[in-house]
Amino acid sequence: MKLILFNTLSRSEEEFVPLKEGRAALYTCGPTVYNFAHIGNFRAYIFEDILRRTLKYFGFEVFQVMNLTDIDDKTIRDSMAAGMKLADYTRKYKDAFFEDIAKLRIEKAEAYPAATGHIPEMINMVRTLEAKGFAYKADDGSVYFPVAKFAEYGKLSRIDMEHQKAGARIKTDEYSKDNVADFALWKAWDEKDGDVFWDSPWGRGRPGWHIECSAMSMKYLGRTFDIHTGGIDNMFPHHEDEIAQSEAANGCKFVNYWLHCEHLLVNGQKMSKSLGNFHTLRDLMEKGFSGRQIRMLLAGTHYRKKLNFTLDLCEKAGKTLQGFDDFFRRLSHVQKRSAAGDDAAKIAKEATAKFAAGMASDLNVSEAMAAAHFLTREANKMLDSGSLGSDGAKRILDTFRDFDRIFAAFDVDQAIALEIPPEIMNLIERRQAARNNKDFASSDKLRGEIKALGWTVEDTPQGPRVVREN
Repeated sequence: MKLILFNTLSRSEEEFVPLKEGRAALYTCGPTVYNFAHIGNFRAYIFEDILRRTLKYFGFEVFQVMNLTDIDDKTIRDSMAAGMKLADYTRKYKDAFFEDIAKLRIEKAEAYPAATGHIPEMINMVRTLEAKGFAYKADDGSVYFPVAKFAEYGKLSRIDMEHQKAGARIKTDEYSKDNVADFALWKAWDEKDGDVFWDSPWGRGRPGWHIECSAMSMKYLGRTFDIHTGGIDNMFPHHEDEIAQSEAANGCKFVNYWLHCEHLLVNGQKMSKSLGNFHTLRDLMEKGFSGRQIRMLLAGTHYRKKLNFTLDLCEKAGKTLQGFDDFFRRLSHVQKRSAAGDDAAKIAKEATAKFAAGMASDLNVSEAMAAAHFLTREANKMLDSGSLGSDGAKRILDTFRDFDRIFAAFDVDQAIALEIPPEIMNLIERRQAARNNKDFASSDKLRGEIKALGWTVEDTPQGPRVVREN
């Protein structure tokens, strides 16, 4: 099956064909480690994890590089405000990042280069650009890239170059989407940088943000590589500037496929501390949500669509996962080895085909999840009719284990292994007896006791159904 991806550069869907057969080289924009990452960041990191897992699902070996931006305007500003050395300040947030991605089940990349560990590579790249006429030293001592000299500038973000102000310079790392100007490759030291500087052919200073990714991606992945990803907000100026300086320095195409994920909204609005809708993973976990729940919600919307995050939707994701857990336990309790009319192999094969087709179509997670619900629905019909044997149940469970190679949230084996403690079973039996006696006051009281212990009991036509709260 062909894997189709939407290439931002061409604005079209294309078959993924790597430079090296069977191997995908992937660069993903990582965190700027000046604070805890927020859920908008993690929306992008989970999209990149889904991409990585999908590549592996379709048989590609993946070599992924994710940078750690530990030197830029923000890290310097905040470390100085805290009265700490830059390395000491950023270490806290590097450690927090790796703790957070573990909670979200994000697979580790093969390399996590930190910008401060690659200054020589950045200086060498600026020197190459200077030798080729694509860098100049300004009166302030900084070195800039002359955008007008790179004829294809704007080809990724489709910036209109005809109406831009020529000769303007931007020294800050980030600037307005409407402001195209020569950008800093090397920033001359000033008092705002404190003790953060390196010696270079142009004097003391530090690299610009954009040169960091170009130099590090070239070191680990080569002058041309397969896929570069990030949030849509990185398209301009960051990715546009990466293309310009990389292709000007190396004289060849920088990246073959560009993938960008859309913004995350919170309650329909842009996330902002001033609006009170700003969430880190740690904030959400303190509210009682699990990393598994949050992953399911962030992974459940196609990466090229805006995702509206609400606490209600996070709770709904937890209930969806509880439903799957209950379904997996129900399958695991099937005793008879075979049964008449057992079509488990047929529906598992059909669901797998639907799942694979969805993921192969530009990571269409909605189609893939629909395949999982289709399999659940058909299997439940067989369970209800008694036409599913244990071999068929195992086949269905194995199919969900296969789906989890990408979704990493179904947790088939953990669900099956979950045993209801004797004290919870005792409360459930007492509650059911109270219900049978129409003593609903006692029944409600016992439901509350069960909930306080971390379990939810639901009444169904087949009897009480108990699930552990996420």
